[in-house]
Amino acid sequence: MKLDFRTARRGDLARLVGMLADDRLGAERERFEDPLPSGYIDAFKAIDADKNQELLVADSDGLVVGFLQLSFLPHLTHQGAWRAQIEGVRVASEARGGGIGRELMQEAIRRARERNCRMVQLTSNKSRSRAVAFYGSLGFEATHEGFKLDL
Repeated sequence: MKLDFRTARRGDLARLVGMLADDRLGAERERFEDPLPSGYIDAFKAIDADKNQELLVADSDGLVVGFLQLSFLPHLTHQGAWRAQIEGVRVASEARGGGIGRELMQEAIRRARERNCRMVQLTSNKSRSRAVAFYGSLGFEATHEGFKLDL
């Protein structure tokens, strides 16, 4: 399958939210409805307007088959180096197992290098053992213990 990588467009938003909701964890926290809740639209506008945020999509013949959010973050640590943070990695259920996730992640890493980031970081829910193994296969190491506080 030939993939084109591009920044998400407003017309992609329903497809993206559908992919976010298409697993056990996503079904518990997302609201894939028509019309979409306004929070998704507001978030898309904010991400789209921020030069340090990108919704990167994998497009196959006009159909979005995967996406992730890529955030570029300045840090004082590591001598003021920038980091790339990857969030919300999804591949459409009907397209899984064909290498799309790997190509999408490689494109995100390429873009991080292009922006002179010192590192790429991400988190994955501990219950997603296949995702954890996948990130390890790409060279990511579980070097830190992550903490979250729901507000």
